[in-house]
Amino acid sequence: MADYTLTSTPPLAGHDRKFGDTRLHAPANLAIVSIALPLGGETAAKSAIKSAYGGDLPVPGKSVVTAKGDARLLRLAPDLAFVIFTHAGADAVDIVAAKLKGTAYLTDQTDVWCALELRGPMARPALERICPVDLHPDAFALHDGARTIMEHLGTVILRTDTDTYLLLSGASSADSFLHAVETSIENVT
Repeated sequence: MADYTLTSTPPLAGHDRKFGDTRLHAPANLAIVSIALPLGGETAAKSAIKSAYGGDLPVPGKSVVTAKGDARLLRLAPDLAFVIFTHAGADAVDIVAAKLKGTAYLTDQTDVWCALELRGPMARPALERICPVDLHPDAFALHDGARTIMEHLGTVILRTDTDTYLLLSGASSADSFLHAVETSIENVT
C-alpha cells in the first residue's frame, strides 16, 4: 500500500500580482477562527477575550488589532466574531481555545475561506466596481468590516489600512473570486 502525505494548502497560496502601484496577493499562513458567544455567557466570553487579546471585542461591523499586534478581532454580528492571525499550523483553534478557556464556542474557519489582500491607489476604485458596500472613507472607515457579495460570491471585506483591504470569500470558489477581483483591477488601471 502506498504511503501518501497530504499537505493542506490555501487555494490561492503564492498568488502575488502587481497592477502598476496596486498589489493583489494571497496572505501566507492566515488563520481564521470564529468565536460564537454563548447565550447567557456573553459577559464571561467578552471578559476572556479582553484578557486574552488586551482589548474589548469591537461592535459589529468593526475590527481591532490586538494589543500585541499579533491578531485582529473582526465582529460580524452581535454573537459572532473572527480572530484572524498569522499561523502556519493546523491547530489555530487550539491556540484560541487556550486563551479563551472554554468561555465561547470556537470553529476553525481557515480552510473555509480564501483570502486576498488588495493594496494600493486603485484598490478602492477596483472594489467599488464589484462591491455594493459604500467604500468611501467617510462611510467605510479604517478597521470597518462587512459581509457582502462581490460578483455573486459571498465575501467579507475588511479595511486594514488607508488603501488596503482584506477580502475573504469561500475557498470552493477561490478561482472565480480571484478572476473577479483581477478583472475589476484591470478595468480601472
